[in-house]
Amino acid sequence: MLEPISPSPPALASRPVGKEHSPLRDKVAGEIRAAIQAGVFKPGDRLVEDRLAEQFGVSRNPVREAIRTLASEALIEVTARRGAVVASLSPQEAEELLEVRATLEGANARLAARRRDPKTIDQLKEILARGSSAIEAKRVDELAALNDAFHTHLAQAGCNRVLVDLMKTLRDRSGPLFRGIGLEFATESWAEHASILRAVIAGDAELASLLAYRHVLNAGTRRPPEEAG
Repeated sequence: MLEPISPSPPALASRPVGKEHSPLRDKVAGEIRAAIQAGVFKPGDRLVEDRLAEQFGVSRNPVREAIRTLASEALIEVTARRGAVVASLSPQEAEELLEVRATLEGANARLAARRRDPKTIDQLKEILARGSSAIEAKRVDELAALNDAFHTHLAQAGCNRVLVDLMKTLRDRSGPLFRGIGLEFATESWAEHASILRAVIAGDAELASLLAYRHVLNAGTRRPPEEAG
């Protein structure tokens, strides 16, 4: 059984993460990354080290290291004039990012259909069922986390760790592009998930690859107008 999935992306932490175990820079980076994905920090927002350090209950050093980590992932831009800001994507950059993500999602779906790991497929079935129930009940707030879970487990089904890491980076960068998609588009997207999973279960590698590739490009066309450019 899967662990319960949070109905929505986590907002900026209000607890002192300095008291928790694990490297502080990783924990702080994770909190900032989640806040960017949830829209707490929006493109162009400044990230002030002193404020973040106070928020998280840590010194400035792990915050500075976390900012470097997120800058290496292209989620944050650091300039001499403005300091650290949440990265913005131009329409052309967004299109190029989606093209690369679509290509890798297609390659991964092909591997998933060839390997057909039973445990991962069962997890994907359960996530798909949860999403279908959420759509039927019009619980749109649950779909962002379920969508992320579906793509995370589909990546794992490909059984290629290098590809998993690359796809996670691309999902993190492209995730903010898909905030605010309504129930109608979410329903279409979830139907595409079901088609991809059917192809994976059937072992049809080429169909799974094609459907996964098209799914990402289709999702790009469903972005809200202000995000689509």
